[in-house]
Amino acid sequence: MEADLKFDRVMQASGTAALAFLAIVVCCPSSLSAQEKTSISNPQTEASAKGPSSVLDRVVAIVNGELILDSDVDEERRFNAFEPYSDSSAGFSRDKAIERLINRELILQQIKLQPEVQVSDADVTKQINQLRKTIPACKQYGCETKSGWNRFLADRGFTEATLFARWKQRMEILQFIEERFRMGINITPEEIKNYYDKTMLPEYASRHVAPPKLETISSHIQEVLLQEQVTSLLNDWLKSLRAQGSVVVLHPGEEAP
Repeated sequence: MEADLKFDRVMQASGTAALAFLAIVVCCPSSLSAQEKTSISNPQTEASAKGPSSVLDRVVAIVNGELILDSDVDEERRFNAFEPYSDSSAGFSRDKAIERLINRELILQQIKLQPEVQVSDADVTKQINQLRKTIPACKQYGCETKSGWNRFLADRGFTEATLFARWKQRMEILQFIEERFRMGINITPEEIKNYYDKTMLPEYASRHVAPPKLETISSHIQEVLLQEQVTSLLNDWLKSLRAQGSVVVLHPGEEAP
């Protein structure tokens, strides 16, 4: 039981930090500013850029001149089924999806300025193959087979090609964040011990179970603390990008200039 608790607790801590890390990538870290809430347009935009078969597509936000459309929000809802740390029981929040799309667009605009961010197709394929084994809903589809995986994708409005493109973009964003913020962060032995003493030991004590030795889990604690610091730096950076740029959220019924 001690070994099980050790694994459970460390993975829970690591998973929570990773979830927070990913959430900042795709979710707004703070409430919208007054500028963003200013009532401006909400045009019915011809969505030909999204595909010839698209109907009129409403603009929901403008990020430094780039449009975010209703169809993007719908794709975000469908893509949530593939996110490793998504909480399906919490339901889909349209407002949070729009905020994720705004943050993602801000990051992608910065990535364009740094063409050295590259992810190989082989790495994308490898991650997607691993993903097929970890999505709980995949079991009933038999996602280990090509036909089962394609049925799973089709039911969520994706093809292998469209999911590949979205997942590659996701990996590029994460690589960009890792390279920009993780480098230079130094987690000291004192910080690791402090987390062990003040966070992990009380948890084990509350379960009346002997804790693992610090040296056996120090690397896991280090990763948790690294991700927490990356999250904090990314949070501040996104706030700065919003302040320096132009981000406007359009609500139903509002009119564009």
